[in-house]
Amino acid sequence: VPVPASMAELLRTVRRHWKKSALAALALGGAGRWLHGHHRDNLLRRAACQEAQEFGNQTLPITAKVKKATVFLNPAACKGKARNLFEKNAAPILHLAGIDVTVVKTEYEGQAKKLLELMEVTDMIIVAGGDGTLQEVITGLLRREDEATFSKIPIGFIPLGKMNSLSPALYPTNKEQARHILNATLAIVKGETVPLDVLEIQGDKDRPVFAVTGLRWGAYRDAAAKLPKYWYLGPLKDKACHLISVIQTWPPTRQASIAYLGPTEIPPTLSQENLPRPSLWRRILRRLELYWATPKEARVEPVEPLVWEEVEKPTAEVTISTLNKHVHLKRTEDAMNICIEPDAVSKRQFVTIGSQKLTDPFTCPEGSHILQASLCKLHLPEGTEGFFSIDNEDHEAVSVDVKLLPRKLRFFCDSNKSQIQLGESGKPP
Repeated sequence: VPVPASMAELLRTVRRHWKKSALAALALGGAGRWLHGHHRDNLLRRAACQEAQEFGNQTLPITAKVKKATVFLNPAACKGKARNLFEKNAAPILHLAGIDVTVVKTEYEGQAKKLLELMEVTDMIIVAGGDGTLQEVITGLLRREDEATFSKIPIGFIPLGKMNSLSPALYPTNKEQARHILNATLAIVKGETVPLDVLEIQGDKDRPVFAVTGLRWGAYRDAAAKLPKYWYLGPLKDKACHLISVIQTWPPTRQASIAYLGPTEIPPTLSQENLPRPSLWRRILRRLELYWATPKEARVEPVEPLVWEEVEKPTAEVTISTLNKHVHLKRTEDAMNICIEPDAVSKRQFVTIGSQKLTDPFTCPEGSHILQASLCKLHLPEGTEGFFSIDNEDHEAVSVDVKLLPRKLRFFCDSNKSQIQLGESGKPP
């Protein structure tokens, strides 16, 4: 088949300038992928806005009030892109759904805790940021004197940070950032909630810190903290930070003592809301029975002493985490996981396990000593230096008491997650 002159000339030009041609092809390919992604995100936003508008168009009763939402936005999250991501993806959905939104932008670390102390009653709290912003909001909320009232306010989490550890427990995992943010915002609009556990972490001096994911202390955590220093190594930085840690600080042994109380049974919950109200005659008879009945003597049940168990052993890392990520359909006990990881690891294993922990920080390697507890005391040797990671935020490493607060807060979640958490019977576990 004869080749047209123009085509032949084009092929000769490409062959003669193959480097420039390859560079142009890569540039065109990148531009094409960007345009495709931009168009896809616009279609997702349009569909999400249409779905939100259906909620906004619903007629409210005369006595009903418009829902108020207080949004705590960290503009510095996601390398300074959080504000733009929120305004492009989340804000339109909230407004179209008919929610009265008040946005509070944090300007420095720790400000959200102080703002929570001054916050007035609202219908919902929305955290737009990452793990650090979420931890500050929860800590500020539960430090209030009237936390018993404010802890009943449902919380929405819009994942805009570099680390969004709680997100997989609330929404389906998705690598597309826009879709992930849209799903989280629509879950808030739809109103499905799920109760999650909280850890209360109390040191000797400071006020308590609260976490929904957990606490880490050890060699893997210290190595991962140096990860940003090796940004110039690109995809090799994950293994490089652990390899350099092996060279500088080996062996990775820590000495820790843990005293703990075992799990507690979940009290039986009998929902009276869905039971039919007894007839008038039954209610009258019941009152008469209670009136004429002989009063029973109050019996004082003996209080069993608390049985503390202790574990003291060398370890590479200790993690204390909630069970929020692990859905149990038939959960009968309230507990937190304590993972004491073995210190007898080779250098190759240390690098491999450490790289895996960058994705899932609370994974327990093979050979770990796993405990379940409702309360524990983590005692560190005198003179211990370094830091904890509490919900991926650094705190000075000191001896602490960690207490489980089961089902303390309610979070908005995807409807499928809510059904799984409630179990097949549709009742709370």
